[in-house]
Amino acid sequence: MLVQVLKSKILRAETTDSRIDYEGSLAIDEDLMDKVGMLPYEKILVGNIANGKRFETYAIPAARGSGTFSVRGAAAHLGNVGDLLVIMSFGYVEESQAKSVRPKTITLGEHNRKIIKSLNAD
Repeated sequence: MLVQVLKSKILRAETTDSRIDYEGSLAIDEDLMDKVGMLPYEKILVGNIANGKRFETYAIPAARGSGTFSVRGAAAHLGNVGDLLVIMSFGYVEESQAKSVRPKTITLGEHNRKIIKSLNAD
């Protein structure tokens, strides 16, 4: 049996931009995607810490080192610039392997320019 487990998490990402007139996605600084092993166009679950809303979309790379977290499309109605987000991606593993999975996570600070905590991330 396969079970779904947390693979990657970016915690306290500050929303830097919001664009309603876009097909939909979340643009993420590519350096930060690499840190947690998040892939371009990978399905993600996003939780908005400011208002408790959650949505699914996909990750697209933004310029490296930019600190960008741009919410686009319909999801732009679910938050505002400055809101803090939790961004998660998941993977499937055999049930027997699930207990040994160690997700890569980072916690951001200072306008997404500083990693204040890292777990299993490069």
